[in-house]
Amino acid sequence: MFNAPQPNWLESQEFREVLSQVINELLSAKLTELIIQREKEVTKFSILERILRVEEELKSLRELQEKQFEAILREMNARFEAMNTRFEALQKEMNSRFEAMNTRFEAMNARFEALQKEMNARFEAMNARFEVLEKRLNFMQWFIVAGFSILSLLISLFKLF
Repeated sequence: MFNAPQPNWLESQEFREVLSQVINELLSAKLTELIIQREKEVTKFSILERILRVEEELKSLRELQEKQFEAILREMNARFEAMNTRFEALQKEMNSRFEAMNTRFEAMNARFEALQKEMNARFEAMNARFEVLEKRLNFMQWFIVAGFSILSLLISLFKLF
């Protein structure tokens, strides 16, 4: 069968030209079809790749935000702890100052009480002096009255005699 003679029309130039045209047209149609299909697949893949990249980027952004949020929380906790220690130190300092002021007030209170006792003692001493002076004045008053009375009596008696 393979050894059979071939017809002449296969060897003709026209047949070859027509065959090459048909093959070119078929090949170009098939190639454009294949290219369009490949482009659609490539765009699908590129869109899918882009979607995956966007999702990965969003995931990395979320992770970054979580890390930043945790860092902010750690910093705020550190600041609150520092504020608490400063507040406690300030509270201790204020308590010591109030205790010092309290001891000062107690000392001043003791001084005022001592001063009050001293003033009461002075007033009692002055009161005792005034009582002695009052007794002396009473005695002098009676003495003067008695002296004037005796003088008046003597003068009256001298005039009568």
